[in-house]
Formats: sequence, C-alpha cells, structure tokens
Amino acid sequence: MSQTTGNAGKPKNANNFVMNLLIVVACVAVGIITWKFVLGSASNFEDGATREKAKNPLGLMYQGGFVVPILLATLFTLLCFVVERALTIVKAKGKMDSAEFVRKVQYHLANKNVQSAIAECDKQSGSVGNVMRAGLVSYEAMINNREYDSEHKVAQIKKEIDEATALELPMLEKNLVFLSTISSCATLLGLFGTVLGMIRSFAAMANAGAPDAAALASGISEALINTALGISTSFVAIIAYNFFTTMIDGITFGIDESGFTLTQSYAAYHK
Repeated sequence: MSQTTGNAGKPKNANNFVMNLLIVVACVAVGIITWKFVLGSASNFEDGATREKAKNPLGLMYQGGFVVPILLATLFTLLCFVVERALTIVKAKGKMDSAEFVRKVQYHLANKNVQSAIAECDKQSGSVGNVMRAGLVSYEAMINNREYDSEHKVAQIKKEIDEATALELPMLEKNLVFLSTISSCATLLGLFGTVLGMIRSFAAMANAGAPDAAALASGISEALINTALGISTSFVAIIAYNFFTTMIDGITFGIDESGFTLTQSYAAYHK
C-alpha cells in the first residue's frame, strides 16, 4: 500500500518541477522580449535606432545593460508565483473562519452527531476542514470499535489527524522558496548590474582622456537603473513572503486547534 503511494508521489513531484521550470523559462523569454522590443523601441530614444540618447525612463532602463532583462525575468517570475500562492492559500483558508468552524464541529460532537460535523467540514472546504474531516472519519470508526481501549482510540484519531496535516502543510508552503530566494537575490543582481555599469562608465571616461561630467552622470544614472529595479523586486518579494507565511501560520493554528478539539471531544464524550 505504502509502496504504491510513494510511486504515485514521484510523477506529481516531477510534474510540479517541470511546471515551475516552464514558468521560469517563459518569464525569462518575456523579460528578454520586453527589454529588446518594448524598452528598446526606437520611439524611446532621441536618436532612434542608434539607442544612445534615451528620451524617457523606458529608454533609460534599456540602457541599463544585459542585467535588465534578467531582472525583468526575476520580476515576472515573482509575480507569477505571488498569484499562484495567493490562489492556493485563499482556497486553503476555506469558506468559513476556522474558529467558527471549530465551534460548529464542537456543537455537533457534543450532540453526538458525527455526520453533521463531517458535513460542516465539506462546507468549510479548506485545509482545516480537510484535516478535521480525516479525523472525524477515524473518530466515527473508533466509536464503533470494540478492540481498542479509550486511550488507544484517541491515539488513532491523533495519528489520522497528523497524517492529514502532513499532506496539507507541504501544499501550503510549496513554491515559497521562490519568493524567499528572489527577495535575497534581486537586490544583489541589481547591484551587480550597477557595478558593471559604473565600470563601463569610468573606463569610457578614462579612454576619452578629458573628463566629461555630463557623460559620467548619464552613465551612472543608467547603472543605477539596475539597483532600483532589483530593490523594488526584492521589496515586493519580502512583503509577499511575509504576508503568505502569516496566512499559513493562521491556517496551521486552525489545524492544530481542530486536532486538539477532536481528541478532547472524544475523550470527553466517549470514555
């Protein structure tokens, strides 16, 4: 039984990896296209196709160099996973507040109506409801079980809850690694682009012989575009990561509360 389950999990993990890889590749392609054809459009430059004198911020971003499309790809990847996590976590929260849901389940269990409690889980249709439903199925089975003592029955219910929780939590935390990685790396990538831009600016100034303050200022402003884009991407990633982890902590608390409620209810009503 366990072997079949393990084999079934491998294609799912492989499919998730392939999907994430396709998203990243697509974002890289969109980043390059945006840099080359949108930011690099001749209309964004005073000298047209020569692309040496930027006319607006889009043209200035284009002049930031080859790091700009990488930063754009990072930003697009971030937005994709922010949307994906938002949809997943909102669905995991369910259609009912976890505290209200637990109170309703407690009411049905106090009246020894397990089926009504299971129906409440179906209405909640979130992670808390899924875990509670798995526990209630075991709860109902233990009521009619004559082989185990009360302590063993509570342990069986807790085991079922723990197994259901182990299935729910990875789904909630999946892909958060992209947000945490981008929050750390985007700023560094922006600084890398800025340093390269500064090196080019000072090298061009040294080769020119006579100092040109206007050309130097222009080169520095182009280089700083990378830093601005990297910092803004990191800012969004940090805010999104902290927001999602806070929501996940709330769901996890609801799961723990529901599991504790279920085991305590059984111990109280079915001694």
